[in-house]
Amino acid sequence: MQVLELIIFAGLAAIVLYQLYAVLGRRVGRQPEDQQPQAEAAQGPVRPVDRAPETLEEGVALTGLAAVRAQDPSFDVGRFLGGAKQAYEMIVRAFAEGDRATLKNLLAPQVLSSFEGAIDQREAEGRTESVEFFHAPRADLEKADVGPGDVARLTVRFLAEFRSRSKGPEGEAVDDRRTAELWTFERNLKSRDPNWMLVHVDAAEA
Repeated sequence: MQVLELIIFAGLAAIVLYQLYAVLGRRVGRQPEDQQPQAEAAQGPVRPVDRAPETLEEGVALTGLAAVRAQDPSFDVGRFLGGAKQAYEMIVRAFAEGDRATLKNLLAPQVLSSFEGAIDQREAEGRTESVEFFHAPRADLEKADVGPGDVARLTVRFLAEFRSRSKGPEGEAVDDRRTAELWTFERNLKSRDPNWMLVHVDAAEA
């Protein structure tokens, strides 16, 4: 009886071992030796089309917004134009009111000198002026570039409509104006000062 039981157990053990071998011994999925040719191929020469973008851009001078963002990755066009609109309204109002302190913080020296000259002449003639915007000016980025010393220059085209009220020796006058101008702002991208300065003003077609 014991011999019979041993024979039966041995048979069952042989069946279990065979099933384990059938499962564990089978090649499942991709084996390390299957990947070897691919790994060797990856170590071979890389064609130009397979190069990373950084390699392709090496030695190429960036221009426009790409040059600005290369120096200041946080630069955002929408935020810049929003600030430019606010600066435009502040500068136009400050010029009309003769607010030299506000202009000094927003204008480059050469532009400030020109504005102050016009204010001095107006005051000498006994005239005062104020402006009222009908709505926020339209601002479109016209040009962007980075020059020597990481100085960025961005030119914005403004379209604005406002009412000018002036008072002088001959009385009061009201003038509704529609203006189109190109304003160029400048900033050193390496500076901690985030403010842009107005460095040039040109007339533009409406």
